[in-house]
Amino acid sequence: MANAGCCSLATILFLSIFQAALLQGAAQIPVVSQNLVTDNVSVVEGEMAIISCRVKDNDDSVIQLLNPNRQTIYFRDMRPLKDVRFQLVNFSDNELRVSLSNVSLSDEGRYVCQLYTDPPQEAYADITVLVPPGSPIIDARDEVLSEGNETEMTCTAMSSKPAATIRWMKGDKELPGKPKVELTYDRMYTVTSRLTFTVNKEDDGVPVVCIVDHPAVKDFQAQKYLEVQYKPEVKIMVEFPQGLTREGENLELTCQAKGKPQPQRINWVKVDDDVPSHAVITGADLYIENLNKSYNGTYRCVAANSLGEAYDDYILYVYDAPTTTPTPTTATTTTFINTSSSSSLHHEASQDTAPSTEPAAHDSRAGEGAPRTVDHAVIGGVVAVVVFAMLCLLIVLGRYFARHKGTYFTHEAKGADDAADADTAIINAEGGHTNSDEKKEYYI
Repeated sequence: MANAGCCSLATILFLSIFQAALLQGAAQIPVVSQNLVTDNVSVVEGEMAIISCRVKDNDDSVIQLLNPNRQTIYFRDMRPLKDVRFQLVNFSDNELRVSLSNVSLSDEGRYVCQLYTDPPQEAYADITVLVPPGSPIIDARDEVLSEGNETEMTCTAMSSKPAATIRWMKGDKELPGKPKVELTYDRMYTVTSRLTFTVNKEDDGVPVVCIVDHPAVKDFQAQKYLEVQYKPEVKIMVEFPQGLTREGENLELTCQAKGKPQPQRINWVKVDDDVPSHAVITGADLYIENLNKSYNGTYRCVAANSLGEAYDDYILYVYDAPTTTPTPTTATTTTFINTSSSSSLHHEASQDTAPSTEPAAHDSRAGEGAPRTVDHAVIGGVVAVVVFAMLCLLIVLGRYFARHKGTYFTHEAKGADDAADADTAIINAEGGHTNSDEKKEYYI
């Protein structure tokens, strides 16, 4: 053991004398050469860093690695420095590769790869130690928010190196924050971002996320869900009937109200009048049976919570009860040519095409159940066509009878009344045609 200790000490002493002799003998300033190369290293605190000194064309010159204080870490494959965190990974004529485990901030700095040539050559590897921030912390000024109010949140990422970057997301929308960076006594950075925004009812339950970007960590974030209170929203739904409201039928309305906090008080009123005495109100439901037109008016549902109240209106218009209309039939009729028949037929046609007397008032709440209006233009057209057809028929029949009028002659024997008997009357009448008067009869 004593011999081993003496050998180790002798080796260190030899290396020191050899290094001093080379430097003093050369008496020249080391130069940076492209023949000797290395790389900068970024490493997270507590992890391992690898330093590699590489020679492109080596002529058997000695390679060594120095720390930022220019103390020799490795001389060829020997480690004069007693820090056991440095371990030899690879040594050859063209490379000296060394690992440094459990890196701390004190290890940060410029390391030197040195090649003993004439003049000496050097290459520099800067080790940067990354310190991840602590878990981000979100602070909210208001725990419970009201619709339309402005609120403020802060997110803090502490003790990082380098300084972290903070982003804000509300749902799927990114919001701008105002960052503030502070350098602490231990060369660490603390970043605070402040976010100010106005909330609405759609923000209730939406997460606000603070995202921290840092080269030492990924997906580092914290979130807080918004709790927003808002006034009630009211909507009246018609349960029955589905179409028009008519006399004798029943009406059932339901008031749907939501808010935060949930409305606890729901009232039914009739604007400018009283609700019918026999109307039944059960919670959010209004039921009126056997409707009549005296119930017409505006019915209002009012809901309230601690933030205020809201309402919705339903306009009731009661229509006449439906009547049974006989199914129209087509009949063949005989037309007589006289004025009274024509007037009667025209009257019948007018009666067949008479418009409905159902009211056409607009019910703003009925929608598709509103009454259908009578198209008077169509009815007028139908009546005009019927009248025109009747006139044409009268003209045709008039011309027909005018062309077929007849002339009839009767001949009575003159003196037949004075004859003593029938034979004498016949004899006297035979030659009396020329003296008889011509009589004409016309039949139209």
